[in-house]
Amino acid sequence: MTFEKDLRAAITGRVLVPGDAGFDAARTPWNVAIDQRVRAVVDVADAADVAAAVRCAGLAGLAVTTQTTGHGAAGDVDGVVLLRTAALDGVEVLPQERIARVGAGVRWGAVLAAASPHGLTGLAGSSPGVGVVGYTLGGGLSWFSRRYGLAADAVRSFDVVTADGATARVSAESDAELFWALRGGGGDLAVVTAVEFELKPAPQLYGGRMMWPADRAAELLDVYRTVTASAPDELTVWLDLLDFSAFGGAPAVAVDVTHLGSAAEGAALLKPFDEVAGRTADGRRMLPVAELGSICAEPLDPSPGRSRTELLGELDDAAAAALLDRPIAPLLSVQLRQLGGALGRPAPDGGATGGFTEQHLVYMFGIPTAPDVAAAIGERQSELAAALRPVTTGRKPFTMLAPGERAAAAFPGAALARLRDVKRARDPHGVLRSNFPVLA
Repeated sequence: MTFEKDLRAAITGRVLVPGDAGFDAARTPWNVAIDQRVRAVVDVADAADVAAAVRCAGLAGLAVTTQTTGHGAAGDVDGVVLLRTAALDGVEVLPQERIARVGAGVRWGAVLAAASPHGLTGLAGSSPGVGVVGYTLGGGLSWFSRRYGLAADAVRSFDVVTADGATARVSAESDAELFWALRGGGGDLAVVTAVEFELKPAPQLYGGRMMWPADRAAELLDVYRTVTASAPDELTVWLDLLDFSAFGGAPAVAVDVTHLGSAAEGAALLKPFDEVAGRTADGRRMLPVAELGSICAEPLDPSPGRSRTELLGELDDAAAAALLDRPIAPLLSVQLRQLGGALGRPAPDGGATGGFTEQHLVYMFGIPTAPDVAAAIGERQSELAAALRPVTTGRKPFTMLAPGERAAAAFPGAALARLRDVKRARDPHGVLRSNFPVLA
């Protein structure tokens, strides 16, 4: 029997191979700019399907990669078996214990909706459409990481399928080394079918987006630097240079905020922004956690994108000037995210990501509507990165690595060496493939 016949015989869910109706749609990730030339797509029905697929691939000398959505797809999956986990969609919230247990197909919006009525939150990022497991395996930089740290460090346990197709529950007590590696080391070490993690208190959440015309950018960047320099851990501020000219709009500046506290406290901390004239919109309000994704209002439907991220040790005058040196086009967005707080105080029992000494993150994003536009986006990102190089550290968050970058950029040297040792010991035949393999 061929591999495909063996796979279909072993799987309860759907198996698609090239030539099958629906194969091209199934192999396409959320970021539709990425071409995934996989050997087969398996829509797993349950954890048993995951185990069977891993065993079949291993026997055939093939690798498997796993995606819920494909937000972080890198495209380096030629000939790989792609596991889709949407059917693993269980969500259980235990409010008294402040615990959530979710399947590998769950997106953050479902967790926030379940936790919000209890005054609790998971450590979600900007989009409710991102998968919980992939985000957490990459560390998980949250709106609330300045207060509570990384999403990965809130994990209590993982249900996994290992490279030999066995199932296990991995915790600090059952397998300390793999537990450390899975908390930030990516999807290279086991296929996670469910995760249990701590929920954090969020009885009050104040936040929203403010908007100004682009000619206020310099003044707003000065205010951003002032406010973030003394902000408590409960406050997080992002500043976004936007250029909608390619879509018929005008350039603008957005300031996005969350504050784990009252409206009065949040408004007082943000008062310097109120003194910048010309504001065209102010969406700040008390928010249920379930509406966290409304702040940035990122698209939920699949779309193309090309991004680049840099971490800034500081945001000095020269770096600020570089950001404003000329219009950001053809980029759609250049976003500054405030870091610091708990991110710079990693727990001694934390995972592979460790902490971040950097104080800010810059995320550059464009929409590659055509090959020449994609090339121009890449060139502008490279120019801006070069201008910022005096204050960039060279490190990048794992979940914000871009195609062509390597996992090595996401980890300090000792952590990378340790991850590679775990990979060699747990998956010596390379059956499991992350978006960014740790041995590459």
